[in-house]
Amino acid sequence: MRNLYAALNNREALNNENDRIMVTIRLQGATKQIMINAMIDSGATEDFIDKGFCSKYNIRTTQAKTIREVYLADCRPSAMGPITHTAKVPMDIGSHRELATFQVAKLPNHEVILGMPWLKQHSPRIDWGQGKITFESEQCTTWCLKESPTVYAIPEDEAREENLKVEFGVTRSKKDPRIQVRLLDPQARIPTRGSAKAAGHDLYANEERTIPARGQDVVPTGISITPPKGTYGRIAPRSGMAVKHQIAVNAGVIDSDYTGEVKVVLANMSDQDYQIQKGD
Repeated sequence: MRNLYAALNNREALNNENDRIMVTIRLQGATKQIMINAMIDSGATEDFIDKGFCSKYNIRTTQAKTIREVYLADCRPSAMGPITHTAKVPMDIGSHRELATFQVAKLPNHEVILGMPWLKQHSPRIDWGQGKITFESEQCTTWCLKESPTVYAIPEDEAREENLKVEFGVTRSKKDPRIQVRLLDPQARIPTRGSAKAAGHDLYANEERTIPARGQDVVPTGISITPPKGTYGRIAPRSGMAVKHQIAVNAGVIDSDYTGEVKVVLANMSDQDYQIQKGD
């Protein structure tokens, strides 16, 4: 069965922000509860949870009966798949409690996505403009609710910033919470923060590269990065490149014990070659 869900690393290019909102959820991991912000997306044909997120918080996954590929809206395979495992996780949204079932995928921008299966099961009344979610279906009022049936969404930028704090802030080393950066090439550029409230730091190409149309290439940065002990680094796509040029990031995890050069795998989803200049 094909899942015609547009890849998350191209979601900015879809220009359809009115069919998704962010909401705070609480998941039960193996040893503790995790507060994270999930995306409610009516354009998603499945409910997803990130593979790396499950591994980090010891969320139990189960081998799927059949391996399923994930496809983009134009029927091309997505970097999110294939789907080989599922996860059943106790989940709270406000006073709404359930045992949620997720498809485990490699999500480049989010940790949890609640798509059409979740929306159909609970039939919440959603005011997309006001970010107001009310659980009033017979199933929810009978089985899922403890108190108030209404929860409120939060701005997506704020939600993603909080998620990054969960990923990189909670488990920082008490001895040295800083990210260590080393120049492997004297002409390489140190990562910089684009603004005071930027969620992360910008990386810079250390060599010119041409990303072929409908292809990908590896761009060296000339630096190595050592995340704090117990954490990992994550390379995420830039919205401007995704929207204007359909450039996405594949892979993107930097393990805390990796000491080699950081290289960025850029995928070109457009029909034209894209030139990367040194310093971009």
